[in-house]
Amino acid sequence: MRVMIVEDQVLLRDGLARLFTDLGHQVIATSGDTAAIEGTVEQNEPDLVVLDIRMPPTFTDEGSTAARSLKTRWPALGVLLLSQHVETAQTMDLVARPGFGYLLKDRVLDVSEFIDAAERVAAGGTALDPKVVAALVAGRSEDTPLARLSDRERNVLALMAEGLTNGGIAARLVLSARTVEGHVGHMLAKMEIPETDETHRRVLAVLSYLRAAK
Repeated sequence: MRVMIVEDQVLLRDGLARLFTDLGHQVIATSGDTAAIEGTVEQNEPDLVVLDIRMPPTFTDEGSTAARSLKTRWPALGVLLLSQHVETAQTMDLVARPGFGYLLKDRVLDVSEFIDAAERVAAGGTALDPKVVAALVAGRSEDTPLARLSDRERNVLALMAEGLTNGGIAARLVLSARTVEGHVGHMLAKMEIPETDETHRRVLAVLSYLRAAK
């Protein structure tokens, strides 16, 4: 995996570069701001850009703005946003796109989970921090098909929104894979997700879940 790291905190930037390198990935570029990010991506063709959400010069939305531009220009590029705090207003339009992730910085401390999330995003999957998911759906309306779900089915859907597979959900909830498959099937039926391929149905379910926060 070819990785570009855009982070203004030198220690974190260097630490991330060392982490990826030690685990066999190639860090093709690092930067402390977003000024030349598109040119660097065009020249070096990374699989993943790890990007702080707040960057110089204003430390407001430089990271999310750059992420939006990158995903528009290179839809297949993996973009993983990192943030000190949950900031859903700047990322709501990005979470539904393939190859996008949003994690809080303290997730980096769990190396295996962080690298798994990074690799998933680079491969076109998603990775949303549990706290981000919670914030996105905190104000959801109950006047939706979501209201039909049991508490367990909502738990499964929340983990699906984080980007976990059925196997990952089973491990997190300490359930069998068959049990999780059953919950997913019941959940998709209750949400009236159209009968298409399984991957597309899961995407539609997650979109419904996240959009209910609006």
